[in-house]
This record gives sequence, structure tokens and C-alpha cells, in this order.
Amino acid sequence: MSDKPLTPDSVPHADGMPLLGLGTYRNDDHEQCVESVRTALEMGYRHVDTASMYGNEQGVGDGIATADVSRDEVFLATKVWKSDLSYEGVLESARGSLDRLGTDYIDLLYVHWPAGEYDPEETLPAFDRLYDRGDIRHVGLSNFEPAHLDRARDVLDAPIFANQVEMHPLLPQSDLRDYAAEHDINMVAYAPIARGRVFDVPTLSEIAESHGVSEAQVALAWLRAKGVAAIPKATSTEHIRDNWESLALSLTEDEIARIDAIDDRERLIDPGFGPASWR
Repeated sequence: MSDKPLTPDSVPHADGMPLLGLGTYRNDDHEQCVESVRTALEMGYRHVDTASMYGNEQGVGDGIATADVSRDEVFLATKVWKSDLSYEGVLESARGSLDRLGTDYIDLLYVHWPAGEYDPEETLPAFDRLYDRGDIRHVGLSNFEPAHLDRARDVLDAPIFANQVEMHPLLPQSDLRDYAAEHDINMVAYAPIARGRVFDVPTLSEIAESHGVSEAQVALAWLRAKGVAAIPKATSTEHIRDNWESLALSLTEDEIARIDAIDDRERLIDPGFGPASWR
């Protein structure tokens, strides 16, 4: 652990995206959402992730507005839901997100799932249009497997900035990380502490105890060592701070190898409309 105070400069970046952010899934109480976003930003976070489907974009926007941090310091990401992925649906969804977030631009807009109305030839040109006119700074994809990514790369003019997927020590996504490295795509991990499952993994508990930290911090440090951005959901100041303090943890090569060797596998998010390759 480092004794240096943690600041926004403590967060490594990938192409301008901080590798630690605040996830807001199921943070749909407006006042709580505003407070958790404000707390995180004033603590030093500079990456906030939401989605139109979460129903909290206004709370996220209000949290950014009330924090003592300027908008241009925040890397703000949101997503277009699977029912809004026609060409016009994407444009309308993006307009709604911009209004609810109270911002002139979105740093990263994702296709939430390659499902529902998703059709590469219909959906992705709308993302190109948003990118070309400056409404979004980057195009992202979420829950995409290599075949989906191949097709998207063929259709998009804008570069694919990131692929956001479930990722944690019980679902390391090695193949997707290899694909991303080959094609210069950033990886973003949702559910990075496996919805609390990391607290029951002996290897993580042993490493955490040796450093005097939580298993959550170990999982986040492991992802950071892989160059993956993590967006753990947290609402309380205690949990927001615990995740933040993971930035002071540096794992040894041996500890990373021990985590890599965990052979338990568990996918926690698998809706019926998810990619067929998951089942």
C-alpha cells in the first residue's frame, strides 16, 4: 500500500478514460443517486457510468452538477437500450439522455446489448452520426462477443472505443481481452466484484488479508493490472471509499498469477436475450 494521498491523478487512464469509475445500476432513488455521484466525484472519481434503462440519468446529471467538479473533468458514459436500437431510436434515445444528464455531450455512448432491435446496418450508422456531430465523443459496445465485434468493425466508421462486459476473477474474459488488445479496443468491467462473490473466494481473501485490505480492493486492483476499467456500483460513502482506496493497492506478479489461476467460473448476468454463446 502507498502512503501517498489519493487524488484524481492517482487513477490510471486508457485513452483518456479513468480505469476506475462509479457504476450506478439499480441506484434509482433520485436523492441517493445524486448524493452518491456527488460523493464519488468529490472523493476523486472522474468516471461515471449509467444507462437509459437504469432510470437514473437525471440523478446522475444532478449529481455531476452539484459536485464541486467541472463537467469537462468527468468521463460520462451511458447506454442505449435494446428496444431503441433502430436508426431513429438511437438518435431519440441519445437526445433524451443528453437532456436528462443536463450535458451537451456524452463521453462514451454504448449499444447496451446486441439484442432486441439491434441491427448493425441500422443501429451503428446512427452512432456514427452522433459521433460526427459531436454529441458523443466515443462509441462503445456492451456485451459483445467477437463475432458481434467483427461485424461492428465492418460497419462503423468511428472507432470502437470500448467493450463493456461482466468481468471479475470468476469471469476473467481472457478471449475478449485478447481480442480487444489485438484491435485496440478498451475493456470495461461491470460487476467487477461479482456482486459480492469475491468475498467468498479463498485466494482473494488470503491476498486481501496479507495487505490489510478488502477482497473488493484486490479484485479491482487485479482488473487495473490487466488494463481494464472497472465501474463498481456503490451508494454508501463507505463502499465508495473502499473501492477508491483500491488505487493504493499494487499486486505482485505472483499475486496476479494466483488470481489468474482461480478455476471457479461464474457468470452472474445472463438474461434470455444475451448472446447464445453464453449458454
